[in-house]
Amino acid sequence: MDFFDIIVRAIVLLTAIPVHEAAHAYVADKLGDPTARYMGRLTINPMAHFDLMGSVAMIVCGIGWAKPVPINPRNFRDQKKGMAISAAAGPISNIIVAAISLAAAKLLLYISYAAGANTVVSTLFTIFRSMCFINISLAIFNLIPIPPFDGSRIFNYFLPDKFYFKIMEYERYIFLGLLIVLFTGILDFPLSILSNIVFNAIDKLTMFVDIIGKAIIL
Repeated sequence: MDFFDIIVRAIVLLTAIPVHEAAHAYVADKLGDPTARYMGRLTINPMAHFDLMGSVAMIVCGIGWAKPVPINPRNFRDQKKGMAISAAAGPISNIIVAAISLAAAKLLLYISYAAGANTVVSTLFTIFRSMCFINISLAIFNLIPIPPFDGSRIFNYFLPDKFYFKIMEYERYIFLGLLIVLFTGILDFPLSILSNIVFNAIDKLTMFVDIIGKAIIL
């Protein structure tokens, strides 16, 4: 890891992760649970979501986390559905940020083609492209259907209540088991495949930038 990687990860730490948590808070609030808003978490201010260990993990490993957004499912009309939708908001926000980042990277690439090589433009292109990949990784990582990741809240919506509450009872132990599995690297290959699939989808979604950029150059 070089200094440039640290800078990119710091940018993601200050942007993508706060947006992720604010998305949880915003959707939960719209669904009837104002808990996060009352606790000052309905904001993209990084300090409102700061977690020391999660921040260090983001800088060192490229995958980090923030303080969990407090959500009281009792305030939802349908508790499981409310939790699932609120949970999905986080990864979806990362995909949106990834799409914006890739669109910006493509735009910068065409600017460099039209205006000639430029160190600043090239650096910004690399930063935005890296932000795209990291945001995709964060989204995929959070969609793992194991507690306490967002994916578990979504997956549990489709489970019978008896299984749902049983999983919640052993959430801590399941998470520790997942950490051990992640440490072995067993999940690296399937997660990379999923990341590539998402990237290709976002690439096609931002094709309009390519069309505009090529038209300008030609």
